[in-house]
Amino acid sequence: MLIVLKLLGSIALLIYGMKVMSEALQKMAGPQLRHLLGAMTTNRFSGVATGALVTVAVQSSAATTVMTVSFVNAALLSLAQAISIIMGANIGTTMSAWIMSAGFSFNVINLVWPAFLVGIVLIQTGKHRYIGDFLFGLSFLLFALGMLKQTGIEMDLAGKPAVVGFFAQFQTNYGTILLFLVIGSVLTAMVQSSAALMAITMVLCSTGAITIYQGIALVMGENIGTTVTANLAALSANTQARRTALSHMVFNLFGVLWVLIFFFPFVRMVCGFVGLDPTAENQSPTQLSFALAAFHTGFNLINTAVLIWFIPQIEKLVCMVIKPKKTEEEDEFRLKFIHGGIMKTPEISVLQAQKEIAVFGERMQRMLGMVKELSQENDDDAFQKLFDRIRKYEDISDKMENEIGRYLGQVADAHLSDETKGKIRGMLRQIGELESVGDSGYNLARILQRKKENKIAFSPEQEQGIIQMYGLVDEAASRMNVLLQGRKEDYSIEQSMEYEERINAQRNLLKQQNIKDLDNRVYSYDNGTVFMDLVNEFEKVGDYVLNVAEARLGISNYIS
Repeated sequence: MLIVLKLLGSIALLIYGMKVMSEALQKMAGPQLRHLLGAMTTNRFSGVATGALVTVAVQSSAATTVMTVSFVNAALLSLAQAISIIMGANIGTTMSAWIMSAGFSFNVINLVWPAFLVGIVLIQTGKHRYIGDFLFGLSFLLFALGMLKQTGIEMDLAGKPAVVGFFAQFQTNYGTILLFLVIGSVLTAMVQSSAALMAITMVLCSTGAITIYQGIALVMGENIGTTVTANLAALSANTQARRTALSHMVFNLFGVLWVLIFFFPFVRMVCGFVGLDPTAENQSPTQLSFALAAFHTGFNLINTAVLIWFIPQIEKLVCMVIKPKKTEEEDEFRLKFIHGGIMKTPEISVLQAQKEIAVFGERMQRMLGMVKELSQENDDDAFQKLFDRIRKYEDISDKMENEIGRYLGQVADAHLSDETKGKIRGMLRQIGELESVGDSGYNLARILQRKKENKIAFSPEQEQGIIQMYGLVDEAASRMNVLLQGRKEDYSIEQSMEYEERINAQRNLLKQQNIKDLDNRVYSYDNGTVFMDLVNEFEKVGDYVLNVAEARLGISNYIS
């Protein structure tokens, strides 16, 4: 029982170590990873290279795959780009197998203690915190590998007749291979960690409990089981994201099929590569672990080399299998890019939220366009329908602020980098100011409704003044949306400030003219009051729009 607990505890430490390593690396290079995924996928080959590099960096194909699915969900990557990245991720993840095989070849525990020491010092001092987290995770990983190796020796499964007799009943044939393949798939899907199953496989092989053929069958099953991670991540995502996850499964299923056809010759070739005789007794644990790692690498390299030429066909296949949902037009209240439960990486969650904020900005500018239409509408029924639509948009703005704010609050609960925390603060300001734009848009509609009910007619000069105010506000809103949709590093606040100054100048000019016109009795006091209410509300919209722009660019001194 103690040995079993040591085995399970070692596997738990292994999973935890890899998780800490992966999270630390993603925090250190989060923005760079996002830019790498977006910039280096110009063709299928660069996409494969990008997926491999990112997976080697974060030591988790699941993280890369979930990241990729989320990018597709947020419309940052095309399906073809995502497929190539996932192919690369399958190659990159083989590095974990080589690290584990190295752990079975020498006493890695000797490396643990200095890594623990340096890591805890960096974490406690606060300097290079993420490097410390990485070293801490690496220490747990190495310690777990050392414990697995030691536990495997203590288990001495090859010396236990009952264990040997149990596995001996499985003859080396296709039936056994298929059985172990299914076992590997099911266990990996349950544990949600192919690395953990790879470690168990190496222990079983190195102790002589199972043959190299059975071990490789388990590894093949692990490749299928690990695709469940991406498919679970995509359950609540859009159609393209679910197609991306399915393409991951198609890739690995195809690989398993061709390996099964050439199974025994291919295994003998891999074993020959590491100098292992698969039929010999008393095989070297080191050679067995290297053979498993070599198979894992060869499997994914050959699979990618074949399927990289068929990415368009894979894309067509997954599009045929997963068709768009035949539902009514998307409810206006539903968020477009944020889907609860999809993301596990805060950096990508922030990107999704920013895409949603960009949609928020476009909706508010559309609402202001409705206000302009309302000001020119004379038909009573058409006026009321348009007014109701503006009121609905004001309700939408409240809901969008609440939903995006709640989502950002959930993201903020995670352990974030200082840069990401700053982004979330800025985004909360953005949605607050955008909601104020919605309130002002509705206020403008109510003023126009009051104008209509009181049968107030503006003079041509007043009409022209309102048109000029709307034009300036619309230009400022267009600039705001450019900032929300682009990379903030590419823009400055000067143009937005210029629009704000022009709006204020126009407001002051119209205010002075209104006073003169009232003194000269050009129109009534009620007329002048409604006119200035509209002008002042437009000026407030300009303030809120500038606040959004400044929040997007990270400028703290904004107009209140």
